Amino acid sequence: MSFADKFRDKAQVLRGRVKRNTGEVTGNRRLQAEGSADEVMGNLKQAGEKVKDAFRGRGNRRRRY
Repeated sequence: MSFADKFRDKAQVLRGRVKRNTGEVTGNRRLQAEGSADEVMGNLKQAGEKVKDAFRGRGNRRRRY
């Protein structure tokens, strides 16, 4: 997972969190739903990239020879 991918996915999660909280404060249910969806999509993308990295051997685990 490159730094750009990590940054983009994390930004999507944070953007979703801001939208969701703004929707809660203003009472805008549509904005709240969009924010929740953005948060979930960002988290799913992060998880997918972590799985790819694990299969490519770039995860946090050390290789044993």
